[in-house]
Amino acid sequence: MEHIGSLILMIISEILILGLALFLKKEKKSQLKTAFAYFLLCLFIWTLASILQILFQNTDIDPFFWEKIAVFGVSLSPIAFLLIGIVFSKTKIKIKRYQFALLIIPIISIILTITNEYHHLFFKHYSINMNEVVTGSYYSIYSLYTYTLYGIALFYLIKYSIRNSGFFSRQSLLIILGTIIPLSTNILGALGIIKMTMYMTPISFSFLAFCIAIAIFKFKFISITPIAMQNIVDRMSDSFVVINENNNITDFNKTFTDTFKLSSSKVRNTNIIELLKKDIKFEDDIRNIENAIKKARTTSEIIYFDKEFKIGKQYFSIEVSNISSNKNYLGTLILFKDVTQHIEDMKTIKNNQDMLMERERLASLGQLIGGIAHNLKTPIMSISGASEGLSDLIKEYEISVGDAEVTVEDHHEIAKDMKEWISKIRSYTEYMSDVITAVKGQAVTLSEEQVVSFNLDELVKRVDILMRHELKNALINLNNKMEIDPNIELKGNINSLVQVINNMISNAIQAYNGKPNEQIDLIISQADNNVIISIVDHAGGLPKEVQGKLFKEMITTKGKNGTGLGLFMSYSTIRAHFNGNITYETKKGEGTAFHIILPMQ
Repeated sequence: MEHIGSLILMIISEILILGLALFLKKEKKSQLKTAFAYFLLCLFIWTLASILQILFQNTDIDPFFWEKIAVFGVSLSPIAFLLIGIVFSKTKIKIKRYQFALLIIPIISIILTITNEYHHLFFKHYSINMNEVVTGSYYSIYSLYTYTLYGIALFYLIKYSIRNSGFFSRQSLLIILGTIIPLSTNILGALGIIKMTMYMTPISFSFLAFCIAIAIFKFKFISITPIAMQNIVDRMSDSFVVINENNNITDFNKTFTDTFKLSSSKVRNTNIIELLKKDIKFEDDIRNIENAIKKARTTSEIIYFDKEFKIGKQYFSIEVSNISSNKNYLGTLILFKDVTQHIEDMKTIKNNQDMLMERERLASLGQLIGGIAHNLKTPIMSISGASEGLSDLIKEYEISVGDAEVTVEDHHEIAKDMKEWISKIRSYTEYMSDVITAVKGQAVTLSEEQVVSFNLDELVKRVDILMRHELKNALINLNNKMEIDPNIELKGNINSLVQVINNMISNAIQAYNGKPNEQIDLIISQADNNVIISIVDHAGGLPKEVQGKLFKEMITTKGKNGTGLGLFMSYSTIRAHFNGNITYETKKGEGTAFHIILPMQ
């Protein structure tokens, strides 16, 4: 049998094509593998027709009959190969309607080949030996079109394989070698430099398919990040992985494997959810990550989580985002930011803040101690005086017993005087009790959070008691203006709120710089569903350099005599414990008003 060598090579090629097709079936689908499958189908038809041509060469069947079958694979293979090159360069594409125009030449070629005996536009004389073939006028158009498509496809493959993994990489060498063989074979045969049969073309293209298949399935060059970029991402301090639509990891950086102590082989093509569960030992609810991955496929927004996730002894903030090109989904990026140091720093800051708040509270208590002596001294001396008065009345009453000159009216008069002294003692003891209660409340440590219900009248009463001494020493008047029902109740730690108000009143006193006989207004009003507690002074307003920093950092207008903790901590207290806010208004030359805004229950 003639051409036995070609027959054996083509049978081997056909078996190879079938093997690659079966291997493709087991792999996860992608556009690149789909394009490669179409190319294999074209080669399969082409090679099968050539095999049948050899097997039936000694029969009455015209050899050109098999060419009419082969033309379906021959004409469509350039488009399939171009598709491989484009998808390889862009990862994923969306085919548009006008691109179907590429099928015009192949369809014409198929029609002209089938009807060739009527016009001979494709072949004037057909032969198995390429040097004996006489082509028609259309053949040059077909050849130009075919080689142009193959050339563009090869350009994409070679260019991007070199870009992705370097010129001397195994991936690039396979592509270059696979390209040179069929290209040089066809050029040499077409020019008549070497004598060859038509069968060498499908055999050489099968070799190209084999080289591309090894590059795709063994070396996975479609997943390889360019060398320069890979060096960059490997040096990133944050870990990341890229997953496909099946949640399998297609790319990652060295930081990821180092952070979680994993090998590259363990990570690549592994389901991210399974990896988190089994190998990374993710300690939080994995469903949050799954839901974020699903959501990321349908939105261009980055998905952030409002909590840090604990993995082992480390904490991570995780971001999930969509990777797309021209609105085509390419994958999902999951970024793991190590925030362990940040968490530890925040704990340290919180501890330091608590210490500073306690220090500020104790400083406030130091100011109160002086006032306690004054607040208690007056009622104690009054009670002492009342006791002396009662003693005198008791002596007078004892003397009057049995005295005929003492009338009943005199006894009633003595009893009336006693009642008056007892009433005064009762009022003094009630006042002392209020002072002790107020001071005791402010002495409670901040860690002992007491959430209770209290009304506005009680709040103002405590403020008045605790600030009376400081206001009196500074010769400043505090004007209480209750513009809403004083029995309205709020819920929270009344002691913390009293401390905030007292701190603002102290600031207002100090804003006058010792100037006596000035006014401070404590106004309680209502706006919408909020209670507004306003502390207003008329001391000339805040400097501009201070205004932008209030509540944001520890800043003071008191120089070395202030810490800046007061307003900073006051703002934190109102935000954290009352879900409220503090605002201010200031006008140069006039004064400043601080507004404590508290939501009503």
